[in-house]
Amino acid sequence: MNQPLRIGLTGGIGSGKSAASHEFARLGVPVIDTDVIARELVCPGQPALAEIVAQFGDGILDENAGLDRSRLRQTVFSDPAARRQLEAILHPRIRTRADALARDAEGPYCVLVIPLLLESGDDYALDRILVIDVPVELQRRRIAARDGLPDNEVEAILAAQADRAQRLAIADDVIVNDRSHEHLCREIERLHHLYRAAGRPHKA
Repeated sequence: MNQPLRIGLTGGIGSGKSAASHEFARLGVPVIDTDVIARELVCPGQPALAEIVAQFGDGILDENAGLDRSRLRQTVFSDPAARRQLEAILHPRIRTRADALARDAEGPYCVLVIPLLLESGDDYALDRILVIDVPVELQRRRIAARDGLPDNEVEAILAAQADRAQRLAIADDVIVNDRSHEHLCREIERLHHLYRAAGRPHKA
C-alpha cells in the first residue's frame, strides 16, 4: 500500500497554523492535528488524564472532573521539569495516534499539524516540513489579542517554544504570515499543487 506524502506543518504560537490547516482542509487535504489528538487523550476517563492527575494532582481538574487547561498551562510553563513530565505522558500517545491516522489517509499527501515538532523531539517520519513564520512582535500582539493573556504568561509560552531561527533551520518550505489572510491562502494553494504533484497515490 502506498502511503501519502507526509507534510509536517509547524510554527510558533500565534503564527497562523490553524488558519493554514483550515485552508488545506478546504482544499480537500487530510489534516491531522496533534492538538486535537491531545485534547481527545485528556477527556475524562482516558488513561492519559489519570496519569496527568497522578503526576500533578487534582487541582488541575475543573468542576466536571475534566482537565482545566489553563491551570495546567500555568503549572507547566513555569516549570521546565513539569513540562517534560507532561510531555512524557502525552507525546508518545500523540505520535502513535497521528502515525495511524497518516497511514490511513486518502490522497497523494496529508498534513500533520505539529506545533511542538522541534520541542518534542518526536519522529513523525515526515517527508517535508512547512513552517508558518511570523515576526516575534506580531506574534506577541496576536497572542495578546486572541487569548487575553498577561505579558508574563505570553513570554513564558514563547520561552518554552523553539525560537524563530530554530524552526526556520528545519524548514523545507516557509510561509511568512505577516500579511493578509488572502495572501496566506494563495501561498497554501501554491504549495498544494507542489505537494499534490510530489505525492503518492493511496492504494489499498
